[in-house]
Amino acid sequence: MQIGQLATQAGVAIDTVRYYERQGLLPPPERRASGYRQYGQPDIARLRFIRRAKELGFSLQEIQDLLRLSGQADADRSEVRTLAQQRLTDIEAKLRELEAMRATLSHLVGQCSGQGSLEGCPIIDTLAAFDPNAASD
Repeated sequence: MQIGQLATQAGVAIDTVRYYERQGLLPPPERRASGYRQYGQPDIARLRFIRRAKELGFSLQEIQDLLRLSGQADADRSEVRTLAQQRLTDIEAKLRELEAMRATLSHLVGQCSGQGSLEGCPIIDTLAAFDPNAASD
């Protein structure tokens, strides 16, 4: 199959296929005599693997590691688990950050009447008073 068919069946854009090839996530395809790339079912499976891993937040380097491990018959699950645990820890940290942002914005929105001039607006006043150096002390 050609690149357009591959992209469609894998649920990615053609540019994404080319990018993954350049990054080494997808092996270089065979070429027909006409010069067209020729892809097969293993390429679809690999692209779907990459897409699912991206959806779970894995970086391209982590996906490269997962692909390498998945291709080794003697690979140990502990390496895969470690990669997934690291990703989970990062996601949990991001969730805590998002929850703190939500709480702050919810409080500010609740404090703002949404009417009148900007003078005394708690949202603007809070943003104007923000000192990044104070937060890191």
